[in-house]
Amino acid sequence: MMKVWQVVIMGCHPTSMLGTKLILEEAGNLIVLGTYSDWMEGAARVRESRPELVLLDYCMPDDLIETILPEMKKSAPPSHFVVMTDREGRELFQPLLKLGASGVLSKGASPSQLLQLIGGLREGFLSMPLGWLGTVVSPIYPSEEGDAVLKLTATERFIMEQIVQGVTYDKIALEIDVSRRSIDNYLRKIYVKLEVSTRAQAIEKYALYSHQIRPMYA
Repeated sequence: MMKVWQVVIMGCHPTSMLGTKLILEEAGNLIVLGTYSDWMEGAARVRESRPELVLLDYCMPDDLIETILPEMKKSAPPSHFVVMTDREGRELFQPLLKLGASGVLSKGASPSQLLQLIGGLREGFLSMPLGWLGTVVSPIYPSEEGDAVLKLTATERFIMEQIVQGVTYDKIALEIDVSRRSIDNYLRKIYVKLEVSTRAQAIEKYALYSHQIRPMYA
């Protein structure tokens, strides 16, 4: 008999989490321990129960996924973390895997696609859409200066692209469904990675080198 996996769900929308809970429990070999709209509460449950699977939204209002995901993975190394996102998953795939995720799935995926991903994890396999083949391989950048841009996460690159285009911080926060304060947190990390101290310097450096990138795949 297949082992019953324990699951924790963390997301912004209670109705969506309830729907996911019903889908998982109908499979017969998954039991949802709880649903959480607060990452701190969800992370505490993960530390306590160490479930086999954690489903979590990419965007949450109270913290950044780049901060909370490594901490949760460290507290529950055997757990599989699958990130659900409204954004283009292929851009997030590698950065999130490096942070401890076991998979990335669109919130628009069908129930069968979600269960297929979980079934693969049970067998020790990582799943991704066929359309991502050839695009999720880490590119080799021809310039050492481009390494600064390479250090940015997918979300940080998105924020910089918007800033370069003149989009306001409030609109960026709305676009990625985070608070205005979270944008400030992202910018502090971006400045450190780009080795700059001002917004103007960040824009200049990002605009200069990001458009020189020519991916070369091994």
